[in-house]
Amino acid sequence: MFEKLVPAVRLGSIFEITPELLHRRNIKLLMLDLDNTLAPYRDSKPSGRLMEWKDGLVSSGVSLIIVSNTKSDRAKNFSADMGIPYVDRAGKPMTKKVLEVMRKMGSKPEESALAGDQIFTDVLCANRAGALSIVVRPLELTNVFFLLRYWAEYVFRRLAPGHDKEGKR
Repeated sequence: MFEKLVPAVRLGSIFEITPELLHRRNIKLLMLDLDNTLAPYRDSKPSGRLMEWKDGLVSSGVSLIIVSNTKSDRAKNFSADMGIPYVDRAGKPMTKKVLEVMRKMGSKPEESALAGDQIFTDVLCANRAGALSIVVRPLELTNVFFLLRYWAEYVFRRLAPGHDKEGKR
């Protein structure tokens, strides 16, 4: 059970996910958490840096989709601004919607990755679905609840390799 909480890859930010890292692992589909992964909770629009990063991945042949647990219009609006599809109310760590995304996007689990800032939702969901799990440092720790949750996740974050299980950067 606990092995499902250990990410395959641990990075400092979403911007460390490069086409090279994904291509080395034969990843064709990158599913992205939104809140505190792509943007802080309070940001309603993607940054210029995020758009450049997205363009680099897309031009290298990687398909992107936002997979968020949000129940508001945030994912819809943010993904429209980024020009990529989205799924909201994903129910992570449950795998139903993530498996549907892979099927609809024509990607097998071993060709898919899910990147997010949380162990108990994003990483657990990716590992349970058979996708590559990538954990990034949260963009902001704005309240006590977030601090407690990330503290509880610390051990699992530390067990993950800094880049990938083969030690490749």
